[in-house]
Amino acid sequence: MNVIDRTNGSAGVLRILGGGAAHGLVAALTPEFSNASGFDVGGDYGAVGGMRQRLIEGEQADVAILTAAILAQLGESGIVEPGSVRSIGAVTTAVAVRASDPAPAIATAEELREALLAADAIYFPDPALATAGIHFQSVLTALDIFSTVRDRLRTYPNGATAMKALANAPERRPIGCTQTTEIVGTGGLKLLGDLPPPHGLSTVYAAGLVRQAGNPAPGRAAAAGALIALLCAESSASTRIACGFRE
Repeated sequence: MNVIDRTNGSAGVLRILGGGAAHGLVAALTPEFSNASGFDVGGDYGAVGGMRQRLIEGEQADVAILTAAILAQLGESGIVEPGSVRSIGAVTTAVAVRASDPAPAIATAEELREALLAADAIYFPDPALATAGIHFQSVLTALDIFSTVRDRLRTYPNGATAMKALANAPERRPIGCTQTTEIVGTGGLKLLGDLPPPHGLSTVYAAGLVRQAGNPAPGRAAAAGALIALLCAESSASTRIACGFRE
């Protein structure tokens, strides 16, 4: 990583708008990045559909970390610099229970169906805007249990909040589904595994420079590019894997 001149102390805060899947990775790499660049890292994370809309509406940020498909759309519309977009890795959608609860089998579609029917609460992110939430609701329909479990569904704005709620759920047999990164980044949970075939979902995430950064401070654009490079670097591979990304 190129070291940024920081003779006047901290150079500022880079603002990220990202999907919840990226939060843990950015947090893990922030100390290394800040020590080298002089920039801190801040911003918001949530459902990718909501973040996409905020960028379309003109919200300022330095870096967007969203699905590769959404970043491609934002590049075509001039919101993200197309040439700056780099792939971070793939994230699967998975199932979890509280760390203290028994682990039901979910290796097959029928086992998943039985585990969901046995649960007295099902936690997952926004089924309108979150990648995992949209997909999981379609899985409930494909398993022909949506109407049966409708009253047990507990939806939250994003996967991180859904998993925090699951970890502290008051029900006796709760279960949850979101992207793997948001499960491994939440304490008090047990990762059961990916959604089984044919219901699995693997989503590629990427990072890119946002054109409406809004802050022309010297070195800021270079620092944003350095952050993207670090997120995707070979030297960060073990951190990406630990945070739930797949190479």
